[in-house]
Amino acid sequence: MHALQFIQDLATVMLVAGLTTVIFQRLKQPVVLGYIIAGVLVGPFTFPVVFIHDEATIRTLSELGMILLLFALGLEFSLKKLREVGGAALVAALCEIVLMLWIGYEMGRFFGWSSMDSLFLGAMLSMSSTTIIMKALDDLNLKKERFAQLMFGILIIEDVLAIVLMALLTGIASTGDLEAGQAMEAVGRLTLFLLVSLVVGLLLVPRVVDYIARVSRDDVLLVAVLGICFGFCLLVTEMGYSIALGAFLIGAIVGESDSVERVERIIGPVRDMFSAVFFVAIGMLIDPKLLVEYAAPITLVTIVVIVGKVITCSFGTFVAGNGGRVSLRVGMGLAQIGEFSFVIASLGLSLKVTSGFLYPVAVAVSAITTFLTPYLIRAADPLADVMARKLPSNLTGLFTAYTDWMGNLSLSGQGAMVMKMIRRLVWHVIINMMLVVAVFLIMAYLYRRGFFHWEILDNRPLVKRSVAWSLAALLSLPMIVAAYRKAAALGMLLAELSIPEHVGGSLTMRLRAVLAKIIPLATMWILGLLVAALASTILPPREVALVLVLVGLVLTWLLWRVLVQVHARLQAALRDTLERDGRPGGGHG
Repeated sequence: MHALQFIQDLATVMLVAGLTTVIFQRLKQPVVLGYIIAGVLVGPFTFPVVFIHDEATIRTLSELGMILLLFALGLEFSLKKLREVGGAALVAALCEIVLMLWIGYEMGRFFGWSSMDSLFLGAMLSMSSTTIIMKALDDLNLKKERFAQLMFGILIIEDVLAIVLMALLTGIASTGDLEAGQAMEAVGRLTLFLLVSLVVGLLLVPRVVDYIARVSRDDVLLVAVLGICFGFCLLVTEMGYSIALGAFLIGAIVGESDSVERVERIIGPVRDMFSAVFFVAIGMLIDPKLLVEYAAPITLVTIVVIVGKVITCSFGTFVAGNGGRVSLRVGMGLAQIGEFSFVIASLGLSLKVTSGFLYPVAVAVSAITTFLTPYLIRAADPLADVMARKLPSNLTGLFTAYTDWMGNLSLSGQGAMVMKMIRRLVWHVIINMMLVVAVFLIMAYLYRRGFFHWEILDNRPLVKRSVAWSLAALLSLPMIVAAYRKAAALGMLLAELSIPEHVGGSLTMRLRAVLAKIIPLATMWILGLLVAALASTILPPREVALVLVLVGLVLTWLLWRVLVQVHARLQAALRDTLERDGRPGGGHG
């Protein structure tokens, strides 16, 4: 009987969703709105007739929809494009998120809502909708414009910052408060986890996916990719982070494989089906009576979202050195909230820290701003023309001078080459340190899971820890050597740049030699502290650790060339993953 009811419920959801989306497509409106309205129609609040018998099962399916939606967003994420848009998108995204977070929080307090409701409202208002914006730009044939590329960069950074924000919100919800020290610690742990996952994932996952794609049919590849997706999500939840983080992150990693277009094609129908259930489930949570009751806050929040995002995004884009017209077009295009806002709202409900009215308010604001998005994008140019005519000439001249000044700040020639070398060496040091930390974390995890509980080591916990630590140190020796070599090269370069001969005089060479040694030694010290703090469960006693370190130094001296060669192969593999492109024409657009 339960199985029949489930089929009945699923049939109802899909039929109503199908009908409403056909109508919305004919009206040239986003189909997401159709899904949400379908949910309102079949939900428990609209009609006295009960359409859905088992809401819990539909909600479970909607969780699958959220995972697949974020996985698909991750596939669109491009590390190369993130590097290209760089500083401008980062400045604009930070301005938008910080200011909208504050504005949303103050609005919630103005309405007399609780601190947690106000905080989650601010978080929801700070995120724009990647899906809606990309669809609107595609429909208007504007995806190749400069402002569209900037918007895409801002959306990529928003997606990353949304994950950080969700981790912080989870911490605040569990403790009731989050001090500055705790916030920095939470962000530090999350950053470390993201870096380790990306580096290890990029070395392994794209190659696995490409191998399966070469030897298998589409159905086998689909099952394998979904297995990787859900398996990584399970690992992320074991680490104490949200399932949304896992879905987005593994999507970004799979997106660096050569087979990404094929993966997108075969996963598209599955994602579309479960995403439809996700948005319908959102609609089912909406009580029309609440929308009437909270009509004033919804209207005010909608106005604040549009005006606030136009101002904050335009300001951030302009501060980063873009012209007034481009900045305004970016601001007008990002003036809405979407799928990540729903995920944040779902997080508040699942953690039981937000009120029931907040979700329908967020969905209503999203629906209105989504509807207005194409019109706002079209209105950007006429509004820029009006502002150019109305603003005083002194002010427009000042804006132009600032834009020109920012454009001249970029390094060129030899300075740009030196900065590129420094950035590359810094990244090499960081990546190798993260790989070492990853090896020790994996070994600590295996130790906690009983991997080293061998009969010969029974009742000898110190020996077990020493064995686990020794294995981790042995496996990470190539990365430790590489981190030291790159840090030494960085030290020599910085010493040469920072101590010119006219400053150091006769002591120039000695001062440079001292500075060149400080940086690699400091790198090894920081790496040691990270390993000791994060893999403390396998840290042996001090005397044993000292002996193991000495043994490691001897091994390093004896096997130096071999370790350098092993690392060179690992580095080549990682570089190959990042430089190849699975999409024709290049890029992940």
